[in-house]
Amino acid sequence: MSSKAFNSFQIAQAQFDKVAEYLGLDAATRELLRYPLREYHFAIPVRMDDGSMKIFRGFRVQHNDARGPGKGGIRFHPQETIDTVKALSMWMTWKCAVVDIPLGGAKGGVICDPHNLSQREQEQLCRGWIRQVVRNVGPVADVPAPDVMTNSQHMLWMLDEFERIMGGRFPGFITGKPVGMGGSLGRTEATGYGVVFTLREAMKELGIKAENTEASVQGLGNVSRYAIELYQQLGGKVIAVSCWDQTDQCSYTYRKMKGIDLQQLLSITDRFGGINKAKAQELGYEVLPGDAWMEQEVDILIPAAIENQLTGDNIGKISQRVKIIAEGANGPTTPEADVKIRERGILLIPDFLANAGGVTCSYFEQVQSNMNYFWSKEEVLGKLDMKMTAAYYAVSELARREKLYMRDAAYAIAIGRVAQACHDRGWV
Repeated sequence: MSSKAFNSFQIAQAQFDKVAEYLGLDAATRELLRYPLREYHFAIPVRMDDGSMKIFRGFRVQHNDARGPGKGGIRFHPQETIDTVKALSMWMTWKCAVVDIPLGGAKGGVICDPHNLSQREQEQLCRGWIRQVVRNVGPVADVPAPDVMTNSQHMLWMLDEFERIMGGRFPGFITGKPVGMGGSLGRTEATGYGVVFTLREAMKELGIKAENTEASVQGLGNVSRYAIELYQQLGGKVIAVSCWDQTDQCSYTYRKMKGIDLQQLLSITDRFGGINKAKAQELGYEVLPGDAWMEQEVDILIPAAIENQLTGDNIGKISQRVKIIAEGANGPTTPEADVKIRERGILLIPDFLANAGGVTCSYFEQVQSNMNYFWSKEEVLGKLDMKMTAAYYAVSELARREKLYMRDAAYAIAIGRVAQACHDRGWV
């Protein structure tokens, strides 16, 4: 069945079922892990700037906390659904487990469009969200973070409301805070650098030197720009970048065969990651269709934009030269494309391993906040490198030993760790 026939939560459950069968999990453990432990639905009344009252719908889902406090972002989105939040909370459980940090999976959301809300209205929404869940979250229970259309300012408002109600200072309650207010150095780079830490190890395993490789990247947001930065520092060459054009409402691929100049491109890029097409052409970039990024004659593909970009319909366009796909985005590859990638013998670094640098650095922020002692950027990134490298080799060794696809191996390790924690606690 096509993955399009499922909603997000059904996809997450189907992925779990496949690995649960491989691991031979008993019926009770499967039933426990197929669904969240808890989910909260609530109304958030907000007095709008025009004096009217508006009721927003909010959610917090705690999928599993057997390995530690829940961890997961809060997203503001007009199309937010409880099924999306449930799926994301489950994926967060596996993401924390695969990099072996002592946290569980959670996720939150509010159905709203921040573009249509003033700063004051957004602040009231953040404080209202906290008031509804304050008894069910906290630094030793469930630690939120930013996600789609939320940022460090939103997190600070939420922290302030939590501390007002609880009557103390609890900076470890929430992550993604501004540096200087409990935020961690290195957080900006963490996800993109984490992608390349795993990519570096994949290249070593294949006996490839970074300076002899070329890559093509989808996206020019926070993840991809730092992935490109570190990959280029290793000696690699990025020849193409694809990104969304706000003006034309479509995507384009920008190619320069001798290699892109990242800082030059960023100087003509808007805050949404959109490149100025006319200026790019003046600088000698070819402007190609949006999906041309995946058709380039390169060694490495890094999808770092949105979900469902590599599909059963377009996977055949990928060059025979491609040896590694490192998933910087969440869910960029459909199950149908996975089958073709495996058949071709391409080494795929799955999303919840490749992009786990973000949640790992969030964990570091939580630790620093709880200790009230903060590390240098070099220390943060050094610890991140060690965590990501160890996680990559654990997955790679299992995949090789059991002849598993890398995604299946990553799921097997993550789900196995969570199932063991549930057994050890006597939950099943």
